[in-house]
Amino acid sequence: MTVTNEPKIWDREVILKYNISGPRYTSYPTAVQFEDFDPTRTLEIAQKHKNSHKSLSLYVHVPFCRHICFYCGCNKIATKDPARADAYLDILEKEMQMLAPYFSERPVRQLHWGGGTPTFLSVDQIKRLFLIIKKNFSLLADDLGEYSIEIDPRVTSRDQLVLLRELGFNRISLGVQDFNPDTQVAINRLQSYDMVSEMMHIARQNGFFSVSFDLIYGLPKQTRESFDRTIEQVIALNPDRIAVYNYAHLPERFLPQRRINESELPSPEEKLNILDSCIHALQQAGYVYIGMDHFAKPGDDLVEALNEGTLQRNFQGYSTYGNMDMLGLGVSSISYINQTFVQNYRDIEQYEQVISSGKLASFKGYQLNDDDLIRQRVIQELSCNGRLKFDALDEQFDIDSRAYFADEIRRLAFLADDGLVTVDNHAIQVTKAGRLLLRPICMVFDAYLQKSPTNKNRFSKVL
Repeated sequence: MTVTNEPKIWDREVILKYNISGPRYTSYPTAVQFEDFDPTRTLEIAQKHKNSHKSLSLYVHVPFCRHICFYCGCNKIATKDPARADAYLDILEKEMQMLAPYFSERPVRQLHWGGGTPTFLSVDQIKRLFLIIKKNFSLLADDLGEYSIEIDPRVTSRDQLVLLRELGFNRISLGVQDFNPDTQVAINRLQSYDMVSEMMHIARQNGFFSVSFDLIYGLPKQTRESFDRTIEQVIALNPDRIAVYNYAHLPERFLPQRRINESELPSPEEKLNILDSCIHALQQAGYVYIGMDHFAKPGDDLVEALNEGTLQRNFQGYSTYGNMDMLGLGVSSISYINQTFVQNYRDIEQYEQVISSGKLASFKGYQLNDDDLIRQRVIQELSCNGRLKFDALDEQFDIDSRAYFADEIRRLAFLADDGLVTVDNHAIQVTKAGRLLLRPICMVFDAYLQKSPTNKNRFSKVL
């Protein structure tokens, strides 16, 4: 399936109908289903599959931020004390030493540092963390892996970017959110266009393969006109990838969001106007809509993977790498090892205390059953490649998929009537209009949402 940069089909009535709350499906089952999990099971699973030939995707969580952005729902800790990071790196090293005997020989195809703010770390701390990882895991040289890091332009220096490239990082993601000064004041995140432009210049100068921007629509003081100006500035900076996320205002769950004046948030109607204009402008500028909020240039390897039907999705978003075990390091991080999800404590004091005692900090997890694995594959194919071939699913899992999903196919008929999918005897195909509404399409196959429909209220709106 070759995806070209065709104009989207924007039917406001259909969009409003399906603009419901639901998962982003960076995993299936989602973290909502995770249960209490004995950390000794993590080591048992690791020991059992120690000789696996699967590559690794390694995620490292750095939770520290110098300033708290009011919109943020991430697991973070506000501090300006660099020594706090030194103590955290000590704990991370202990965690890696416990896991290394089971994973050290597997090649790390994907490495990602997220947060928080990874560039909260000083040059020396960045170097130390990378060397700890290198000592305990098999990192790839010569840019053979996809090694990425999240960048906050407000706290990142030229020396940090130069060092990151020298260490082997080849992709960076910049948190931009919005260039509108009024919005920046309202969310407590002040960063000028010139500041971001300078980061782009340094990144290009030092040979990073890819620069991605994260934007958010639905923030306070945003209008269609103001976000149009932001998009114009973003296009002028020419990033390789752009993610445009919907702001989920959930002040009952995320305390910093209580600092946001709800009367300054755009109305639902204006949010759709903002998104409509944004998608149009990015496509006119040549960006291809990947799905689930993501855009990329036509030559980007995400677009190539989409065209070839090999696109993947995990906790780091869309990727060209699949069939890997994922190892999460640090507070709140999530691993996926041999069909089992494992999550570390979300509270940093609990995490550090348990690791210091010589135990792993796993406290939640979920082992997938046969039905989970089938549905995981379906959701992966639909959310990534926009097509599910019944014969491929039958062959992989030894099932009659049309019979297995008879109820789901009946429910899909309503989405087909609204022009989001087509279904025949061979495949389910997501339409051009459906690519904007991948989440509600995937929700049809989510067994846990069907059993407990109220669970969907724990997620953000689709658009």
